[in-house]
Amino acid sequence: MRRINSLLAAAILGTGALSSAASAAPCGNNGEGFAAWVQDFQQEAVSRGISPRVAQAALTGVTYDRSLIAYDRTQRPFKLTLEQFIAKRAPASLISQAKSRWAKNRALFDRVERQYGVEAPVILAIWGMETAFGAIQGKKNVFNGLATLAYDCRRTEMFQAELLGAMQLVDRGDLTMGEMRGAEHGEIGQAQFLPTSYLKYAVDGDGDGRRDMVRSSADTVASIANYLRAHGWRQGAGFDQYGPLSEWNKASVYQKAIAYAANKIAEGSSAAR
Repeated sequence: MRRINSLLAAAILGTGALSSAASAAPCGNNGEGFAAWVQDFQQEAVSRGISPRVAQAALTGVTYDRSLIAYDRTQRPFKLTLEQFIAKRAPASLISQAKSRWAKNRALFDRVERQYGVEAPVILAIWGMETAFGAIQGKKNVFNGLATLAYDCRRTEMFQAELLGAMQLVDRGDLTMGEMRGAEHGEIGQAQFLPTSYLKYAVDGDGDGRRDMVRSSADTVASIANYLRAHGWRQGAGFDQYGPLSEWNKASVYQKAIAYAANKIAEGSSAAR
């Protein structure tokens, strides 16, 4: 994703003790001290309220991922033009699927708009562009990637908070250990939230008592709406609200593609802007 650039600053805020996590073991720029760091961080996690069972299960078998570090250090901003990006991430087929999902789940989207003040087209645009409506959520071991990045010296504090946040998601019952699969930097679920954002903004949209954006479409739809509302989305102000959209992704081409897709999805409906 993709989302890492949009959440760098926000990830460490609003997570209580998790935001100030700091392992006793030093960070490193290669894998030599990783095993010792993992042992120390497991103890640190328990001291910060994570159950010993979850802390152990999360970190057992994790290995230093050199390919992830190389990828992280060579990431570049989006280089596609808006037209190229739309063709890749918001093609006509996605617009058609979004309209179909809206029609089949009208009651859900109407309820979410009443509750959060966020319209269906922008939710559908984000959901489709992020994971093709849940079809492509990533298969990486979230704990392995986050442990590697938390040990790395570039953004240690941020990713330690994310690693603890991922453990807390399991500890509190939002997700199971087996569901902790996602993208390279630990993004999870159908909306690809980082763990600390998941903890802060995910909501139970289907009333089953869990905030499950891996399996629940209703939870995903409501959580996207909750995130946008929290970042200043204004109902009825159009879909080119680049302030809130910049909190979703810092790349202007991504923001413009979301607005474009939302307008296309809304065409022919009362939500058209």
